[in-house]
Amino acid sequence: MPIPEPTERQARDLPLDAHVHTDLSPDSDVPIDVYAALAVELGVAELAITDHIDFDPRDPAYDYTSFEDRERTVRDAAERWADRGLAIQFGAELTYHSSWDGDLRDHLARYRYDFTIGSVHDWPGSPYVPHSVAGWATGRSLDDVVGPYFAQVVAAARSGLFDTIGHLDVVKRYLYPHIPPAPLAARPELYEPALVALVESGTGLELNTSGLRHTVAETYPPAPVIERFHELGGRRVTIGSDAHRSDWLAWGLDDGYRILARAEFAELTFRRGGERVTVPLPERFSGG
Repeated sequence: MPIPEPTERQARDLPLDAHVHTDLSPDSDVPIDVYAALAVELGVAELAITDHIDFDPRDPAYDYTSFEDRERTVRDAAERWADRGLAIQFGAELTYHSSWDGDLRDHLARYRYDFTIGSVHDWPGSPYVPHSVAGWATGRSLDDVVGPYFAQVVAAARSGLFDTIGHLDVVKRYLYPHIPPAPLAARPELYEPALVALVESGTGLELNTSGLRHTVAETYPPAPVIERFHELGGRRVTIGSDAHRSDWLAWGLDDGYRILARAEFAELTFRRGGERVTVPLPERFSGG
């Protein structure tokens, strides 16, 4: 299979892209070896393969594939690519909602991952699904519009189940264009309970660069929220491109690493199996 040509926004010479979806997710058709070959070409030293896991039967990744198939695919690829200088970790992006907290706990007690992302998405029946969001966003205060989403983010952070919380404010994507990012940016206090929950639980905060590809045109979360997390005492951050296509691997990560450096983070906090590790930011980002 040919290696795709890198695009202009795909970053090079980085230690880690910790959010990548393969054809073991229902919304990607990229084989793991395509990503691996491209990572070698780009000089990205390590990938976390974080295919979707859903716990509501109405969601697309519910029983999409088995744990055993996912683990075998990733572990075999890790062996194949190790001699090319690429490390591949077996991770998962697990959709969180308080209504299936017990199912999540049972799953994570039964199965072991190198690295876990807990993410809140537009769950079935939520006001953020496409056919409901316009009506939900009309005539309500911003607090009421985003309240159900951020309540679930707080619960995910306080659950203690995950290494990091993914795309903290991806609700911006669901609300656009009915509510653009600017009104939310003007209300930083709406983020505060989630950031406090992350700090108090010791859960990491992901800087997700996929928003730079979306109409919101900013990271999830944006730079001021990353800075506020650091001010509150948050020290554990991860970073990922949230790739679902080969040309999205490492996309925008230079911007993301730079945002972290400007917020005075010198390293990422990652997990490889049972071992929590720190990954220094490249020196070229020092000083912002």
